[in-house]
Amino acid sequence: MLIRKIYNYYFSKDKRLARQLKQVLGYVPSRMHLYKLAFYHKSMNNNNNKNQHNERLEYLGDSLLSSIVAEYLFKKYPQGDEGFLTKMRSKIVKRKTLNKIAKFMGIDVILSEYSQGRISNSMLGNALEAVVGAIYLERGYNKTKNYVIKKILLRYLDVHELEETDDNFKSQLLEWGQKNNILVDFKLVSKYKYEKRDRFKVGVVIDGEEISVADDFNKKAAEQSAAQRAMTKMKLN
Repeated sequence: MLIRKIYNYYFSKDKRLARQLKQVLGYVPSRMHLYKLAFYHKSMNNNNNKNQHNERLEYLGDSLLSSIVAEYLFKKYPQGDEGFLTKMRSKIVKRKTLNKIAKFMGIDVILSEYSQGRISNSMLGNALEAVVGAIYLERGYNKTKNYVIKKILLRYLDVHELEETDDNFKSQLLEWGQKNNILVDFKLVSKYKYEKRDRFKVGVVIDGEEISVADDFNKKAAEQSAAQRAMTKMKLN
């Protein structure tokens, strides 16, 4: 494995990526093809192999992050109830947080070299999840868990600050509706292609009336933006 890492760093055709990953991850991978794939978004796929993009790795990394963060919070907050732990996990693994972490790590620099179009914030979080998936396939669960906790959570997150913040506007709006017996619904207005990628337009409907709309490359992000606009319009925040 050491020989493979030396080869990747000094002689491989992907040695530039290997050196960038050394800066971002702190080590040189041995299975470079996994990490290379982690930076390919579906919109960059120009060949007939439908699996030559990072969605499968993203799926794997998303599941791993959720599990690792859940265990981390369970141990960190022995008195925390299920509701608190669920809300904290949501704050950590949500797209906005992962996008910020990915940028702090320098993933955006690598991603920009593989992108054939404009990089959106959601692509950063997707790539981070895919990288976590690649780490797992190369190093196994325990080393991935230690890496996520020590090199990502403890280095780039202020968990105590997250305790005091709540920017889950969709959740806030739904809770407001429940408390006031008002029906709040989120509907997909349209789905269209922009720069070879799917883009989602979502509307907030309150008691049958459309209050706000927003669009984004990620459906959940569009829902959050639409919810924030609705709350601002109704002066709830």
